[in-house]
Amino acid sequence: MTRPPLYTRRPFLAGLIRQLPLLVVLVAVAVGLLMVAVEHWRRGLVVIGLALVAGGLLRLLLPVRRVGFLAVRSRPVDVVLLAGVGIALTAVTLSVPGG
Repeated sequence: MTRPPLYTRRPFLAGLIRQLPLLVVLVAVAVGLLMVAVEHWRRGLVVIGLALVAGGLLRLLLPVRRVGFLAVRSRPVDVVLLAGVGIALTAVTLSVPGG
């Protein structure tokens, strides 16, 4: 006898697993914001920028059924916006003199 799929046996766990890519990105952004709050603004903003780039890569590489709420628009638009903003934030942060 085959077992029913996870989403029928444990719907909460299945939903949580589906949202893992978004959770990873949000945790990384939270770590970056915490770093900014404790006055390591340059490192914190670089962490946030790299988290956004990672979100773009996850959106590009994962299938639609696994990407969860990282899929907001079409795949090309999501990837370009996430990676573009992440690269721009990192570049601007690293180009500010001082520090």
